[in-house]
Amino acid sequence: MSEGKMSIREQLQNRFDELTRAEKQLTQLLLQNYPASGLGSITDLAKRSGVSTPTVARLVQKLGFAGFPQFQSALRAEVGAELSNPIDKYNKWAEHAPDEHILNRFADSVSKNVRQTFSRLKTEEFDEVCALLANTDHHLKIVGGRISRSLADYLFTHMQVIRPRVTHMTSNSNAWPHYLLDMNRDDMLVIFDVRRYENDLRRLAEMAHERGAKIILFTDQWGSPISRIAAHKFNCHIEVPSAWDSSIVPMLILEALIAEVQKANWDQTKRRMNTLEDLFDRTRMFRKFT
Repeated sequence: MSEGKMSIREQLQNRFDELTRAEKQLTQLLLQNYPASGLGSITDLAKRSGVSTPTVARLVQKLGFAGFPQFQSALRAEVGAELSNPIDKYNKWAEHAPDEHILNRFADSVSKNVRQTFSRLKTEEFDEVCALLANTDHHLKIVGGRISRSLADYLFTHMQVIRPRVTHMTSNSNAWPHYLLDMNRDDMLVIFDVRRYENDLRRLAEMAHERGAKIILFTDQWGSPISRIAAHKFNCHIEVPSAWDSSIVPMLILEALIAEVQKANWDQTKRRMNTLEDLFDRTRMFRKFT
């Protein structure tokens, strides 16, 4: 997928309402097991989705492809981008690295990531997520992956001050059944999952979904497999000239979310902050200049 262009998954999701009934049926199959569902032959895809071969051809043309082979080529390129390990990512950037200083290259990449993400971020969905996070009738649980757990920890630290009933789920998946035990429709589960998508997080999301919890997903521009069951999701562009992906864009969205939820719950949050400050004073945690 070229820089700045939506993934095939994003295009299918964004244009779903514009499609015919048969095209929607085909799209649902493609998204159910994305991207593997689109890597077979055109006749096999048509048969599995219960539509005609011309319907498949029309859909890929609506997405801007000259034909099914070009569609599959783009799909395979996405698979390669999603699954690339840190060494592959470093080699990709090193091969095409410009002469500018790394600071300039990084700043340029991050700026593009912000623009590309925010151009597609729906303010209505952002507001809905803020309202959910501010609603203390719902128990909020937060979990991240091997790298993204730092984002989960950041969100938890702030939400724990802003509102009650917040749980930071340990990164040890062996303990997750204990968190799932009492999970129900009154729960929200914020999950951070970016490429290389983690199987444990997918299984956790599926079990939480089965128990009725609302899933709020932070993922990359390609979209974690968890996307298909998430009530809300934020697709963040994350590529930078490094062996690792960037967390700047998801962090930017997180900070905006935290600010808005804090504002919505300010009376309660202010009381909690005052209590917390008193506890800090009693434990002499911070140095005071008096």
